[in-house]
Amino acid sequence: MRRAAASLLVALAALPVAAQEADVDCNNQLTTFDMRVCADRAYKAADEDLNVDYRRAMEWMTSLDADLPDDQRGGAEALRDAQRAWIDFRDKACLAQGFTYRGGTLEPVIILYCLEDLTRQRSEQLRIIWEEN
Repeated sequence: MRRAAASLLVALAALPVAAQEADVDCNNQLTTFDMRVCADRAYKAADEDLNVDYRRAMEWMTSLDADLPDDQRGGAEALRDAQRAWIDFRDKACLAQGFTYRGGTLEPVIILYCLEDLTRQRSEQLRIIWEEN
């Protein structure tokens, strides 16, 4: 359900961008359409990085669990639960931030850049788990 809501949020924000997206130069954004395309690209890139960092953190937690006595295991489950809660938080926080431009052409841009920002922050948090251990 949460993933469906997040997917819907991104899909709605990106609806009109598909046809002209390839022509947009993100180093020279001239219109809100350009901003939306670039924000969508940035969010997608951040989400790809997040998926890599989550997978690596989960692998590390799973291996940690395997080395612990049964009564001390639960790191992978805790990480999974935390990630699900974080996704819900991120989506709701960015939707709320979008309300500052409710109904305007900047609303989806604000939402997408918020999604990118929070996703990059979370990716860094997850990276700390697997890089420093």
